[in-house]
Amino acid sequence: MEFPDPLIPGQLAQRYKRFLSDIEITGNDGAPVEITAHCPNPGAMLGLKEPGSDVWVSPARNPDRKLKYTWEIIRVGAHHVGINTSLPNTLVDEAIEAGRIAELTGYGNRRREVRYGENSRIDLLLEEPGRPDCYVEVKNVHLKRDETDGTGAAEFPDSVTKRGAKHLRELANAVEAGARAVMIYVVQRSDCDQFRLADDIDPDYAAAFADARHRGVEAICYACDVSPERIEITRPLPIIV
Repeated sequence: MEFPDPLIPGQLAQRYKRFLSDIEITGNDGAPVEITAHCPNPGAMLGLKEPGSDVWVSPARNPDRKLKYTWEIIRVGAHHVGINTSLPNTLVDEAIEAGRIAELTGYGNRRREVRYGENSRIDLLLEEPGRPDCYVEVKNVHLKRDETDGTGAAEFPDSVTKRGAKHLRELANAVEAGARAVMIYVVQRSDCDQFRLADDIDPDYAAAFADARHRGVEAICYACDVSPERIEITRPLPIIV
């Protein structure tokens, strides 16, 4: 996925009220100016909100939008990390189209945000005549507590997510009804070599994950290359349980 407009570099002043961030960028006259940007991430963002960090924002295309910028990327050490939780669905859709997710090839039709279960919507529904429908739930991953550079575990979730546990139960129900269900974790950073659940942060989610796997839900994880120009799913990561 290429960003449709060039991202604007800046320095993070603060992230607050979950969806707001103050960021200093360079104005048209060359002088620094502080803006308030939308923070498209409802999580705790552990390790991703240090004041003074290099960040990148996208300009709003809608001139009537209240917040004129969206925070997209932060630099952690030598690595870029994508913080926008709305992007992974598009990243997975593009990667399936390009054949970069081996576990999800062989389906001729893809639909997004399809209603299923008990008042839920599946991120992607894959369909192919002669094969069971495949329900794909996508989760964004940005947490890394291991401080080693270039290796270490990505973790999910970074805060309690009752909604995430519900999604796992819905996937398991779909499997028991005869469908295929896949939970895919998208790591928007390239400095990890494995993935694990943050069961100390949300033990209920970890229990729901174990139950869903037992009931036939598949789980896979893929990492991304992240830059201010593009974000792209590139390689699988092993899931450590």
